[in-house]
Amino acid sequence: MHGMIIDWIGHNADNQPDNIALIELPSGRTQTYGQMHDRVGRVAAWLQSLGVREGDRVGVLAPNSSDTMDILFATWRLGAVHLALNFRLTAGELDYIIGNAEPDVLIYDQELQDTVDALTVPISHVVETTGVGDESAFEAAIADQAPINEMVELMQDDQCMLMYSSGTTGLPKGVIITHGMMLFAQYNVASLYCAQDMVSLAVMPLFHIGGLQVFTCPALFSGGTAVITRSFDPGATLDAMSDPDLNVTHFLGVPAIFNALRDHPKNKDADFSRLKVCLAGAETVPEALVNWWHTRGVVIQEGYGMTENTASCCVLGYDDVPARVGSAGKPLKHTQLKIMKEDGSEAAPGESGEIWTRGSHCHAGILATARRERRNLRGRLASNR
Repeated sequence: MHGMIIDWIGHNADNQPDNIALIELPSGRTQTYGQMHDRVGRVAAWLQSLGVREGDRVGVLAPNSSDTMDILFATWRLGAVHLALNFRLTAGELDYIIGNAEPDVLIYDQELQDTVDALTVPISHVVETTGVGDESAFEAAIADQAPINEMVELMQDDQCMLMYSSGTTGLPKGVIITHGMMLFAQYNVASLYCAQDMVSLAVMPLFHIGGLQVFTCPALFSGGTAVITRSFDPGATLDAMSDPDLNVTHFLGVPAIFNALRDHPKNKDADFSRLKVCLAGAETVPEALVNWWHTRGVVIQEGYGMTENTASCCVLGYDDVPARVGSAGKPLKHTQLKIMKEDGSEAAPGESGEIWTRGSHCHAGILATARRERRNLRGRLASNR
C-alpha cells in the first residue's frame, strides 16, 4: 500500500489544542492535545538521543498509563516500531520475546523491577518509569528535551508495531502491524462509532490489540478523549461510568469483566445513561449475560477480531441485540470475510469452517518469517493474495 501517514496527535493539536486527549485513572493526570503533542515530541527527542532511528524497536513493559500512549506516538514520530510487551509474563518468557524482537530501548514500570532484573538478554538502554508521573528516570530524561514536532516521512507499508500473540502452536509469534493496517483499522472503528465528543474507557491491557485498538487509538484518531485505567477494578470502573464529569461513552470488555461489573455491589446504583457503545469479545459472550445487561439499558455488541487483523473484523449491530445474540455480526467496512471448508470451497449457511479475512488492515507477516508467512498464509489469519 502507498500513501503518506500523518501524525494524528500533531493534527489534533493544530486543530483542537485545548481538547482533552488523555485522562489517567486513578492518578488524575490529564493532557490536552496541545500538551500531548509537546510531550510526545519530548519523548521522541529523548529516544532519538539514545540512537533510536527509523525501523528500530522500542519496548514497553508496564501496566496501563498515559505514558504508554505518549511513548507509542513518540516512537511512530521517529518512524520506529512499538514493541508491546505483556507485563504478566515471566522473565523467562520475556527473554524469548525480547531476544526475538531485539528492541533498542526497553521502558519498564518500576513495579516490574524484579522481572527486569531477571532478564538475561542484552538491551542497549533500559529505563524505568513509575507510570503515574512521579519522579523517575523516564520523567527526568524527557523533562528538558526540545520537542520533535514533525513526523518522519512514512508510507502505509512501513512497520509501526510488533505484538506477540500466544499462537495456537509453538512459541509466541511477533505479529507485524503496519501504519496502513492501523490507519484502516481506525477507519473501520471510527466509521461506526467515533466522534470528537467520544470518551473511551480502557480497562483492558494496552499490550493487547483489543485494549489498544478498541477504542483507545480510535478515540485519539477521531479527536476524542481516551481514559486510561492502570488496571481493571470493577468498583472503580462503575464509578467512572457513572461520573458525569468523565462522561464515558465507549467501553470494551470481555465476558469476565462484564460479569465482575454485574456482580459488584455498586452496580445497583450505577448510572449507565451516558454509555453509547459497549463491545465485547475474546470469547463467546453468554446470552444470559447480554440479556441481563440489556435490562440495565446497556447494549453489549459482540465482535470478532485478532491481532493479525488489528482487532477489526466484524461486529453485531446495535439493533440486533438481543435478538441475534451469539452472532459476531457482519464484516466491518474495509473487511471481506468468508467461511471456508477443508476442501477449499466456501461453506454454505450452517456449515462449519475456517474464517478467512481480507482487508487493508489484515496480516503483514510474522517477524523473522514474514516472507514465508505471506506466501503460505491461509485460513484464520487472512488471505491478501
